[in-house]
Amino acid sequence: MSSSSPAAATPPPPEPEEFVLTRHQGRLLIQLPPRLTVAEAVRFREGFSHWLDHPSPPAAVILDFGRTSLIDSSGIGALVSTLKTARSRSIPLRAWSVNRQVSLALTMTGLDGVLALMPHTEGVSPHPGHKEDQRPPLTHPSVRCPWKRLLDVVGALVGLAITAVLLVPIAVAIRLDSPGPILFSQVRCGWMGRHFRIWKFRSMVPNAELLKGQVANQAEGAFFKNANDPRITRVGRILRKTSLDELPQFWNVLWGDMSLIGTRPATPDEVNQYAVPNWQRFDVKPGLSGEWQVSGRSLIRQFEDVIQLDLRYQRNWSFVYDLKLIVRTVLVIFNRNSGAS
Repeated sequence: MSSSSPAAATPPPPEPEEFVLTRHQGRLLIQLPPRLTVAEAVRFREGFSHWLDHPSPPAAVILDFGRTSLIDSSGIGALVSTLKTARSRSIPLRAWSVNRQVSLALTMTGLDGVLALMPHTEGVSPHPGHKEDQRPPLTHPSVRCPWKRLLDVVGALVGLAITAVLLVPIAVAIRLDSPGPILFSQVRCGWMGRHFRIWKFRSMVPNAELLKGQVANQAEGAFFKNANDPRITRVGRILRKTSLDELPQFWNVLWGDMSLIGTRPATPDEVNQYAVPNWQRFDVKPGLSGEWQVSGRSLIRQFEDVIQLDLRYQRNWSFVYDLKLIVRTVLVIFNRNSGAS
């Protein structure tokens, strides 16, 4: 005698050991691991949507940061991604028991304004003699290196002095060539994905951002490039060829949003296309120059090439390595076959 039975449901994949999931009164509590860096961030991002569906969607999700003492740019990227997923499902997402270092990272990147923060466990206060680390999160040794910061300040002051000398002739040339403002500003993503406003001498027509959709993107992946971009003015092509358009960015370096040497500063719309591992490039500050500048930036068409150059810089970084890249940058600028396009 034979019997029929419904097909067995596909069992859910095992939950990673570093994440402890508890379901109570319709809510899902996810205890995060001590480190939320690239490996854990990828597993967190990959598992989050599945955890929402098994066994049924929760009324709310609480992220328990009680064990988490280290979060890097990839961790921030995973949180951004999970926030979007939770919002698309209309499921509230809250953070609980956030320590000082994680709180600094969330505040610095603006996530504290969109991720509801619950207080530490009620009735529990820090030990009277306990002092939490007030320094910025450590994602890479270069972030807290005083010699690198000193080099940035000195270089920025020299660069701003050069900018002051060239300001009037560049401003006159820009205005005679094309009506509109002298300076161009744009929001970029810096260290840990934090938004900041970058400054340049304007090299495009005033409504360039509105016309971007009409220009073909010759790059592959999460960045935009066109070797013959029609939005660039005649003077703008000279400014880009000589990198003079980037002189106002010395102010960003002096202010601390950028460094003389770092990774390529990305736009928010580019970052929206990032996979979690791509966020590793935000473990250091963006640079006025870097590996991408001295490796033929006008010829780079693959986004993965940009990522590899950024990660190579992080692996090789030292104060002396920064000095070498500064020298190589100067040589590139004075090479008439180099420059941006």
